[in-house]
Amino acid sequence: MIKFEISNTFNKARAGIIKTKYGKIETPVFMPVGTLGTVKGIEKSVLEKYGFDILLANTYHLMLRPGMNVIKKFGSLNKFMSWKKSILTDSGGFQIMSLGKNVKVDDEGVTFRSHLDGSLVRLNAEKSIEIQNLLGSTITMSFDECIPHPYSYLETELSLKRSTDWTMRSLKAFQQRQGYGIFGIIQGGMHKELRKKSSLELSNMGFDGYALGGLAVGEGHELMSSITDYCTSFLPVEKPRYLMGVGYPKDILQAVKNGIDMFDCVLPTRSGRTGLAFSTQGFIKIRNSIYSKDPNPLDENCNCEICTNYSKAYLHHLVKSSEILGSVFITQHNLFFYMKLMKKIRQSIIEGNLDKLKV
Repeated sequence: MIKFEISNTFNKARAGIIKTKYGKIETPVFMPVGTLGTVKGIEKSVLEKYGFDILLANTYHLMLRPGMNVIKKFGSLNKFMSWKKSILTDSGGFQIMSLGKNVKVDDEGVTFRSHLDGSLVRLNAEKSIEIQNLLGSTITMSFDECIPHPYSYLETELSLKRSTDWTMRSLKAFQQRQGYGIFGIIQGGMHKELRKKSSLELSNMGFDGYALGGLAVGEGHELMSSITDYCTSFLPVEKPRYLMGVGYPKDILQAVKNGIDMFDCVLPTRSGRTGLAFSTQGFIKIRNSIYSKDPNPLDENCNCEICTNYSKAYLHHLVKSSEILGSVFITQHNLFFYMKLMKKIRQSIIEGNLDKLKV
């Protein structure tokens, strides 16, 4: 089991600490995405220096490559990637639907062809949990069915029934250990009645935390915020809440106000690889020619190593020249920006002025 302690609140927003085998995680928290056991282009010492205490990895990708036989030889994903802090692993449901070929879903599980070599793969709740256990996941996610948006009420209801069954099976298959936990994933599409049903059913199962899945799939900021705010009203106050795959700074801030504690998203890293930097002045597309002679840092309000040492002109040159270092530098800056954002949000909750924070 993991422990969660709330130290301060501001309306529905919470500042707290999650305690796992690997130590404390201050919340609200953003988890960098390390799908294949690596945050692309970023060495672990940078993540440690910036204060990241938890990363996200993915069951689907790791089961295909390098495969569980390799991970088993090392004993855990932590040892394989030399990471001495917490790891949350997604259960693979979303990736099966988005990357798997010829996906066939039945009440027992999912059959699909690997996006790598086309080989036939079978995954169900028990297998997903077994893999996450072999990975040594600090926080395991239940296996669920991800549906597209939009989806009819009837189709969503049938999917939810299947997901709830898989969720119960996931919990049954999970090996309870001190310092490790399992989260249940709330589904129900954009239908509040089904979201309420899912929230209440999973709340009664006794998970260590609860995630909201099936959002940030094209429904827009307002609807996502509305669904999030609605769901958290039915979830246990004493358990951490995780909004999966979100997101933009304004989405994170609003979700915190709606009672969310944990986030992950590829935005800061993927954007870094495409030359898009986050800053307190807004987005910076460093490829644009206006930066070719700009002597200023990416963000004058940022004290990361990139902003301290390099100009926009130099970063523009790196990116335009397709130098790998350009992607690495902007990704590094973006991760620093997100860590600083979460610290600002947390401090605003503690000081009682979250309503005045602008991002």
